[in-house]
Amino acid sequence: MRRQQTDIEIINVRLPVGIISILDSLIKKNLFSSRSEAIREFSRKYVLDNREQNRVK
Repeated sequence: MRRQQTDIEIINVRLPVGIISILDSLIKKNLFSSRSEAIREFSRKYVLDNREQNRVK
């Protein structure tokens, strides 16, 4: 089932071939359905894990 998403902006990302290979291996293991889903999840986790350090003062 797909989540309802609002206020989504499309961006282009350039990554080294090695990282793309790792993403593709995660997709082959059915951990993610696409590169976009994996990058979205990693980005979300990074922001949430580092939210205290990233607060604007």
